[in-house]
Amino acid sequence: MRVAAGLSLAARVERRIDDLASSMVDAFVEEVPIYRQLPREQLQGEVLDISRTNLRTFLMCLRERREPTDEELAEARASAARRAEERIPLDSVLTAYHIGGRIGWRALADEAKPGERDQLDDLAERVMRYLQRVTGAVASAYMEEQQLIYGEQRDARRALTEALLVGARDDAGTPLGQARRAGVHLAAGYMVLILRMENTPDEQKAGVTGAVAGRRKVRRVQAALDRLAGEPVLNLLEADGGPVLFPAGPDSAIDAVRAAHHLVTDLAAAAGAPVLAGVSWARGSQGVADAADEARDVVELASRLHRPTGTYRLDDVLLEHAVTHPRDTADRLTAVLAPIDDRPDLVETLEQWYAADFDRRSAAAALNVHPNTLDYRLRRVAELTGTDTGSSRGLQLLGAAITARRFRQADADH
Repeated sequence: MRVAAGLSLAARVERRIDDLASSMVDAFVEEVPIYRQLPREQLQGEVLDISRTNLRTFLMCLRERREPTDEELAEARASAARRAEERIPLDSVLTAYHIGGRIGWRALADEAKPGERDQLDDLAERVMRYLQRVTGAVASAYMEEQQLIYGEQRDARRALTEALLVGARDDAGTPLGQARRAGVHLAAGYMVLILRMENTPDEQKAGVTGAVAGRRKVRRVQAALDRLAGEPVLNLLEADGGPVLFPAGPDSAIDAVRAAHHLVTDLAAAAGAPVLAGVSWARGSQGVADAADEARDVVELASRLHRPTGTYRLDDVLLEHAVTHPRDTADRLTAVLAPIDDRPDLVETLEQWYAADFDRRSAAAALNVHPNTLDYRLRRVAELTGTDTGSSRGLQLLGAAITARRFRQADADH
């Protein structure tokens, strides 16, 4: 008798499906802000249809005292996937289903006759079970679609970044097709950075923990980049660094490069580790490849010459770049100091003299020798190398030779 009464109640409510579905759509618009932005035809079409289908399944399950099957939930899952494509937040979608459950339960309570009131407790539990099942299916379908969309966009952004970095072009002369597939608007200019990130303490732990810590570091840096740019930033970052294409204006080379210092400081804070960066600037997408090559050379020089972590432009290592590119020039410069290779005291004296900016007293103090000893050693350097330490040309040549020597030693260490 209890079952018959319950079935009769659900069946009577089922006759009101069309009116109840319309009430649900009205409630969605009133209570969920983003639904107010949907086209009227979508609300009165797809949204109304899925509400009607969901109500029919809901009441059928109550009548038959069972939970919905996967087949019965297929349309709800498909609808959730479409909401993910439309970028409607998941919490809004789930709120709509709870609103529907509330309206359905209220209809049952209003329809119940005095002799059916004892059925409401049982029906309430079944309503909750149905909501649990349908919202779980909806959330799962939404997240699967969102992950698919994210994965496709991530792969497209990565392909676009790689194309820009190697200077690839499509038929139109720019990677616009790849940009459209990635959902990215190409910037008028790019601040191109090549980052080298040191390990955090967690990354230095052996095993999986270190790898996980590295991925978390990359996610933090990516989040900081997106926040600072106000949009997703193209990059190929790994745990040890990589290229970043930070959007900038078409005529803001100076401002962009000046801003790089503050940007890298913020990124180091996000990484939780020191960051060394080479920076250049590209006008439009066409100049990204050359700018990246320049920034890569700069960070390589700064690293091998043991410069402190921070941000470096080509101007900051211009002499070093000139004497190490091409390689044969560096070989010739290194050979200038070959006559004093077996005299480490003379090499150290020369390096300290340059480090002290030719202040003989400071250099002598750093060497812990008398200034006269410094003078004597410098004369020996001039005699052995054949380079006058008192001439401007000699000073430039010896300074370049020191730089080339340091680069060669760093190269050997690698």
